[in-house]
Amino acid sequence: MIGRKAKPSAQEPDKPKGFDDFELRLGDLMRGERATLAKSLLDVQRELRIKASYIAAIENADITAFETPGFVAGYVRSYARYLGMNQDDAFEKFCKESGFAPTHGMAAGASVRRPVKLPSAEPLANPNASFVPRAEAFWRKIELRAVGSVSVLLTLIGGLGYGGFSILQEVQRVQLAPVEQTPNVAALIDPLAASGVTMASADTTPVLPAAEALERLYRPRPLEAPILVARDSPIAAINPLESGALAVAVPTQVADATLPLDTETEQVVAHAVAPDAPAVELLAVRPSWVRVQSADGTVLLEKILDAGERFTLPKLEEPPLLRAGESGAVYFAVNGTTYGPAGAPGAVTKNIVLSPEALTNTYALADLTRDGDLAKMIALAEATQ
Repeated sequence: MIGRKAKPSAQEPDKPKGFDDFELRLGDLMRGERATLAKSLLDVQRELRIKASYIAAIENADITAFETPGFVAGYVRSYARYLGMNQDDAFEKFCKESGFAPTHGMAAGASVRRPVKLPSAEPLANPNASFVPRAEAFWRKIELRAVGSVSVLLTLIGGLGYGGFSILQEVQRVQLAPVEQTPNVAALIDPLAASGVTMASADTTPVLPAAEALERLYRPRPLEAPILVARDSPIAAINPLESGALAVAVPTQVADATLPLDTETEQVVAHAVAPDAPAVELLAVRPSWVRVQSADGTVLLEKILDAGERFTLPKLEEPPLLRAGESGAVYFAVNGTTYGPAGAPGAVTKNIVLSPEALTNTYALADLTRDGDLAKMIALAEATQ
């Protein structure tokens, strides 16, 4: 008799499984929550004051990492509260996965470490497995031939160094040998020859040297300075005021009766044949950068004139040009009369012709009431004079 089957022979088709169909371990849930918070193990250690190794042991359900089992419950609950999970459920799941049994705080086993060795699921993780290749010892990598070569090289270097040191000591050694007789060279030297004293005979009186010879004999050696003659003495003897382009013009008829006389010194006062060019000076009442350039392009002055500094322009055939960075601080003095300023304060002014005619025609007389620094500078110059 053929009996009926309780279940149909055809199997039901597999349905797609969701996230809730899989059983997740506590460590996976905690790692997921920690990744959501974007926190690393070191971040959790810094914020919870729990070692990163303990956090990793909680996620891996490893009891052997804890030194004292009495603190395991507090660590698990604190970490679960930090991740926003239910503390009781997390601790219950941790005990189920790790096989941890909570003990009372006053119990004897609460302060004793009880390592629990779990069987390794990965055979290759056991370093003592017979089939795992062992690392070769360090001393087996050293060849005896290499040791011999290194020892020979060190011996050779040491021998060369010792030999060089010995040769250096022999070269620097000084040996003195006693001599029974006086050397011939020292015996032939007359001790009185340097002083100029000569002995004619035993009966005659010695001829004494002159006073100059005795002075040179007892004069200290540092005073024997040689007489130096300058090699450029002919050039140094030339007076530029007497000859050349800088010579001072002197009238030929000095003793003319028509020339005025100085009553105090009773000398003839000489007048120049042609009037001299007026003197032009640059005055800086405040620090200002200036550059004075001649007509041929030669730079006569390029610097920062400090407050109160003056610069007298040389008398050239063609007047030089001025470029000033702080124009409001630069003034001009033509024969003692102050003109300016060269421009507005803080402005750059260039191509200023530094001739007396151009300065007097372009700029007005300086107003001391407008610039207090200029008034102080002029008052100080007058007080110094």
